[in-house]
Amino acid sequence: MSPHTATTAAAVHPLLADRWSPRSFDATHTLGDEELVSLLEAARWAPSAYNAQPWRFLVGRRGDTTYLRILDALIPFNQEWARTSSLLVAAVAEERAEDGVPQHGPAYDTGLSVAQLVLQAHALGLHAHQMSGFDTDALHASLGVPEGFRPLSVVAVGALAPADLLPPTLRERETAVRERRPGAETFFAHTWGTPLPVRP
Repeated sequence: MSPHTATTAAAVHPLLADRWSPRSFDATHTLGDEELVSLLEAARWAPSAYNAQPWRFLVGRRGDTTYLRILDALIPFNQEWARTSSLLVAAVAEERAEDGVPQHGPAYDTGLSVAQLVLQAHALGLHAHQMSGFDTDALHASLGVPEGFRPLSVVAVGALAPADLLPPTLRERETAVRERRPGAETFFAHTWGTPLPVRP
């Protein structure tokens, strides 16, 4: 069992229990074509309202132009560690349908798509870390994101590297125990404030 395996109140699938978001990636690892297609297929087959599939992904492998432009749009804190990942993916949601009517929950649906990509990465023995710390305007400008498409997150994917390779401040986060709010403070029945019987 990994030291990062979640301590859950009931058994969950290992893909869920063992998934975590590292910052130390192997700078020598290269993502193969088959692995890349597998990740993108997992994202493509996510559910969405009315099967509208509002997600779009801007995909860069380390060293190519797309990767460098996504990296440049990250805040400095994220640039510091994300530059060693094998893949950077910017997830973008189309906010309106072709007829101009607002999509129903495009951010929610795009989040589901990203979640499937992240779990598929873990199934392949890789790791993924999702980020909200980036400059939206920079992504729009440098990657030609059209009006009506909203960048929501950037995902770094790669092979895990030792935490010792990180600066001390990041190393502390990398080795910290995973925590979540207790179930009794999260899941409720009937009326707000009546918790379901979920153990901490």
